[in-house]
Amino acid sequence: MAQIGFIGLGIMGKPMARNLVKAGHSLVVCDLSKDRVAELVADGAKAAESASDAASRSDVIITMLPDGPDVEKCVLGPGGVLEGARAGSIVVDMSSISPVVAQKVGAACAARGVAFVDAPVSGGEPKAIDGTLAIMCGGAQQDFDRVLPILQKMGATVTLTGAIGAGNVTKLANQIMVACNIAAMGEALVLATRAGLDPEVVFNAVKGGLAGSTVLNAKAPMVISGNFQPGFRINLHQKDLRNALQAAEAMKVDLPFTSKAQEILTALVNDGKGNLDHSAMVTHIEKKAGVEVRKRTAAKAG
Repeated sequence: MAQIGFIGLGIMGKPMARNLVKAGHSLVVCDLSKDRVAELVADGAKAAESASDAASRSDVIITMLPDGPDVEKCVLGPGGVLEGARAGSIVVDMSSISPVVAQKVGAACAARGVAFVDAPVSGGEPKAIDGTLAIMCGGAQQDFDRVLPILQKMGATVTLTGAIGAGNVTKLANQIMVACNIAAMGEALVLATRAGLDPEVVFNAVKGGLAGSTVLNAKAPMVISGNFQPGFRINLHQKDLRNALQAAEAMKVDLPFTSKAQEILTALVNDGKGNLDHSAMVTHIEKKAGVEVRKRTAAKAG
């Protein structure tokens, strides 16, 4: 098996790296948090002192970072991946970033004889833990084929969607659909609650019909129970929609529903709720309506 360097052990990266260790891969891990590195070392990984160190000891280097500037710094900056990466190695960036940044980083890698695949993911922390993420890739077919067996240990579906940058375009499309779905779910449940219905009963009534979705099944129970512990944070979704709107502007595409969803996310970030789960979009709608979407029996007990 290939020696893998894994950089970025956050909410998503840590369970993803763990699944690679469980699958028998040899990992060298790097993160700003020494505690997270220690957790992976306890699982059987080795610690790297820097991104450069991780890359120098690896055939495949995976990065899982918050945003494009973080990826640029990690891969292109001092002490970064390209300072240590050997010609013939491959960088797989699994962060959700601008397609333009993915293409920039890919070009810099190519200039050093290092292959590059952008491979953002969808599914949140639960699917990262289960190893059932949806992984959307951009890159050359031969590079995709090379890393496919590794990606399959972290995802249930792994799809090559086009050239470098295509993975992140696909991820932005995914994030648009998720955000608009959560917002619509929030409006529907607020309306039902205002009408005097138990939102849990409404959820159970509609989830088997055309309105049913993975988003509804994952997020409605969180809203109804008032549990906004992050599986995917509002501030990260706000970042993704910012990237989507910037890409849309460059391509002269109007995204009115995305723009409205971004207004809600930005308002929540400004209200100090950026670290809540993106299902907390409903709180913006609740506040305007003056009602809370909660299970009736729980409300009575309170």
